[in-house]
Amino acid sequence: MAALMTSDYDDTDRLAIEITECKHMGIKVLPPDVNESFLEFAVVPETNQIRFGMLAIKNVGSGAVEEILRARADSQFTSLEDFLTRVNYRVVNRKAMESLVKAGAFDCYVDRSTLLHNLDTVLAYANRVQKQASSGQTDLFGNVSDAAVERPKLELPPPAVPTDIHEQLVWERELLGLYLSQHPLELFETFLSEQAVPLASLKPEHDGKAVTVGGAIVEMREIVTKNGQKMAFIKIEDQSGEIEAILFPNAYQQTLGLWQRDRIVLIRGKVNARDREGKQSTDVKVMIDDAREVTTKQATSYQATGHKPRALKQSSRTKKVPMVGPGAKAVAEKTTAERVFVRVADSRDQTLLVTLKQILDAFQGSTEVVLVLGDADKRQAIKLPSGLDRDSEGLDQLRSLVGTANVKVH
Repeated sequence: MAALMTSDYDDTDRLAIEITECKHMGIKVLPPDVNESFLEFAVVPETNQIRFGMLAIKNVGSGAVEEILRARADSQFTSLEDFLTRVNYRVVNRKAMESLVKAGAFDCYVDRSTLLHNLDTVLAYANRVQKQASSGQTDLFGNVSDAAVERPKLELPPPAVPTDIHEQLVWERELLGLYLSQHPLELFETFLSEQAVPLASLKPEHDGKAVTVGGAIVEMREIVTKNGQKMAFIKIEDQSGEIEAILFPNAYQQTLGLWQRDRIVLIRGKVNARDREGKQSTDVKVMIDDAREVTTKQATSYQATGHKPRALKQSSRTKKVPMVGPGAKAVAEKTTAERVFVRVADSRDQTLLVTLKQILDAFQGSTEVVLVLGDADKRQAIKLPSGLDRDSEGLDQLRSLVGTANVKVH
């Protein structure tokens, strides 16, 4: 397996498959390490483990790796100071050091965020001790000074805000081409399982249904419409699969700055399984109404409730009707549209109206909502622009808000 991964070190898709296969075989693939890694993927002696090859790290060339191996030929590095003393910092330069740090090659000495925060200090230390060694410090009487023998201690204060694990996993993907320590969505598994439906559960028969989904942004493509407005196509993935989500101009403007690769987002929108001509399609997308970022802190501090989101039911837009005759197929027939009528006697009650809007925003769907205002003799009906998902809890919340007698479905 180590030889196979070495042959595919520059093909991240193949590497991902092979690392997954290693897991199935009980072989652990470890991050790069300056004391155990070689140019290529290598087996760790007397263990069932493989070390990532340092040549596979982006921005770390063969010259830098060979210099590390040369300095390590007699013995492993006993400390970070030992590494900086023995390895030529002109060959293993700042760019190579930064990539080695982010990839986890110095995890045996100090955590990545602390080392990256002090990279200037680290490089200055290497410069100083190597200059002292090459010049051979002497005292006034021509004797070798003890300062040249005694290695100074390197002090590395931690950063004020440590880098969280999600960002460190992003570094791995950027430099190794894949997530190695763990998949970032594992940190968000509990949160997403209770706040969003799995992407793989979305089917064409859910067309028009309001839905909340979540996952990592894999790709973002921005286009300009004929009217000169910007919209975007977003590919997101969770642990069940991936899907394309569409941001029309208004929603895109309201969420600008959010759509960056590797961010974890919670998206509220509608399932769309229609082609450009409005015909039923097997290609399922999500039309985004709103979205927000989910941070690592929010996910890790989330207290599980044990309640999963309700599974989507078949849309009421269409139903299958069997046709009589040989070779008959099920065809889509529009059903009689239902409406939800909500009566509000006092239209001046702003608190009630705001709460009503919040319920409709939270449980959007394809069922029309008609607001009935005023007393019986001066009744006024207003069709609202947003619909309600009949299969959600929205209907019960409306009844709780205005009373069961004031909510009718016809």
